[in-house]
Amino acid sequence: MSSSGTQQRLLIANRGEIAVRLLRACKQLGIESVAAYTKVDADARYLNLADQKICIGRQDYLNIPAMISAAQISGCTMIHPGYGFLSESEEFAEAVATANMRFVGPTAEHIETMGDKAVARATVAGLGLTIVDGSKGEVGAAEVASLVDDLGLPICIKASFGGGGRGMRVVHDIAQLNLAISEAQAEALASFGESAFYVEKYIPKARHIEVQILGDGEGNVLHFGTRECSTQRRFQKLIEEAPAPGIDADLLNRLSEKCVKAMSAIKYRNAGTLEFLYADDKFHFIEMNTRLQVEHPVSELITGLDIVEAQLFVALNHRLPYTQSDIAFSGTAIECRVNAESDDFLPSPGLVRSYNPPGGPGIRVDSHLFSGYRVPHQYDSLIAKIIALGKDRETARRRLDCALEETVIEGISTNRDLLRRILASPEFIENRMSTEFVTEFVTKFVTKIAKHELTEQQTAGGAS
Repeated sequence: MSSSGTQQRLLIANRGEIAVRLLRACKQLGIESVAAYTKVDADARYLNLADQKICIGRQDYLNIPAMISAAQISGCTMIHPGYGFLSESEEFAEAVATANMRFVGPTAEHIETMGDKAVARATVAGLGLTIVDGSKGEVGAAEVASLVDDLGLPICIKASFGGGGRGMRVVHDIAQLNLAISEAQAEALASFGESAFYVEKYIPKARHIEVQILGDGEGNVLHFGTRECSTQRRFQKLIEEAPAPGIDADLLNRLSEKCVKAMSAIKYRNAGTLEFLYADDKFHFIEMNTRLQVEHPVSELITGLDIVEAQLFVALNHRLPYTQSDIAFSGTAIECRVNAESDDFLPSPGLVRSYNPPGGPGIRVDSHLFSGYRVPHQYDSLIAKIIALGKDRETARRRLDCALEETVIEGISTNRDLLRRILASPEFIENRMSTEFVTEFVTKFVTKIAKHELTEQQTAGGAS
């Protein structure tokens, strides 16, 4: 893929499975690839798939000058930030543009406007979307008590910047308020370098629904349908699926069209996701992610389209690769995030002695793992995404469970067994999930594990 006959070269400003995803896209499109890596990731095998690799330091993927220098030294014409790290940094997007390279993502202005969640709420409210009740913008600790009087409890303290559930605390008891604010600010500052926060009314037992969109920056926007992301713990998603099940198709389509209209009004460029809480037959906007999402594969599988390829097309040609009428939806796709974690959700870095990914009809695996890989402690615990496509939800669910059963990852602890138990639960099978479902389920699961281990210890003790 080229623009004006120029050979394109892309710097991949990320790591892990998303780096592999971008490397594959480059090979399919004839774009030369340069993989940025840190010394921590020096032994990652996927680096050998790149046309060139370049070290950016010891362990920091957030170093903007290092990323820009790496791109310039290696002769890159484009930079893709993936997700996480610098993907929602307006400073990075601006630095890429200043260096006369293409940023595969939104403009710095769009990231600043929609990436600041407090500002995004006000923006979309003016564009016809309903927002969750809350503060009109960022607030200070001294103002929160009066907001509680207006909103009532529970409320959610939310970091203005970033994502992944970091910098968020739910407050059910006024006595918890000051501690929740302090914890949310500290976590946000450590994760994103910003401690600003705002307040929303917390909606219990809601569902988390999102809409994937793509714009050309000229006012033309299309959507890839909806995703269900309610299966999450502490605001971090574990299982995602597309389309959102059990909600009237016309209602979902109207939501998608509203998102398209809102993003057309601001001439949004490239990929983005608008996220909503669904309760009492109403959708309430909560935030927008101005980047590619971890769960984008489920949207790709039900449409048969490549969202990363579409991102690159927009970045090079300043137009959309197809129209809304070209996008057809078929079947159901479900994705599980396999994390290097123990049963009590503590990170489990270490040596992967053996890795055998699953296969079979309708199965896709996005991962950077290999036997002999050492999972580092410095980064996120996500090590693989296993995705299943089926003609209907139950087919996809069964295929995904079989795929998880086939998956072998030895040497470290993973959440594979927990994912299988969630998929087999009546709540999931009957589509009775909410954003609180996993927390309630995990409490039972961990308690059961602890009782089982105690019984084994007692039995062993009696036998000796």
